[in-house]
Amino acid sequence: MQRDLHLTALPRHIECFDNSHVGGTNAVASCVVFKGAKPSKRDYRHFTIKEADGADDYASMREVITRRYTRLVAEGEPLPQLIVVDGGKGQLNAAVEALEAMGLRDDIAAVGIAKQLNELFFPGDSVPLYIDKNGETIRVIQRLRDEAHRFAITHHRAKRGKAQLHSDLDDIKGIGEKTKQLLLKHFKSVKRIREATADEIAAVVGPSRAKLIKENL
Repeated sequence: MQRDLHLTALPRHIECFDNSHVGGTNAVASCVVFKGAKPSKRDYRHFTIKEADGADDYASMREVITRRYTRLVAEGEPLPQLIVVDGGKGQLNAAVEALEAMGLRDDIAAVGIAKQLNELFFPGDSVPLYIDKNGETIRVIQRLRDEAHRFAITHHRAKRGKAQLHSDLDDIKGIGEKTKQLLLKHFKSVKRIREATADEIAAVVGPSRAKLIKENL
């Protein structure tokens, strides 16, 4: 990998970032960590986008990179030799801008994954570097991207599910936590509660609460 990616340091510690959102809502990002070309799952991290507009992938990337490495530096933790950004030139440039703002540009190498996995973008280069499709470098990058994507999607689904539960049940006046738990235990999901008849809901929580739910859900 050091040879293929023209790195000055051996990439024993690599971190890969991926963003996930739907229409700019519930925006999250993942950071997966490989050490010795193998996943170090205890070092994986999720990020909920706090400051950037969730639909702005570049601003989200700048925020996540800044938060991640500001914390590592503050805690005296080792920095990676390489970060891999899923998203091509735009995402890579955003990550590099964040590294430069923190004074870490010379300490961490960065590459961006193009749509074709064997096309990698480097900061300042307008055309991608093509590397061997069958080489070990691609295998590691493929695993990094797959892990980052899986980890981001898992967190996004959980966050979106919590938001849906809150917006659809918790905001109904007169429906408390006990009632909500009874409904979810019986129907398994908010979608099924919404699709149920008033009589089916009444059989679980009584007619008055069933009426409230049907009127507001």
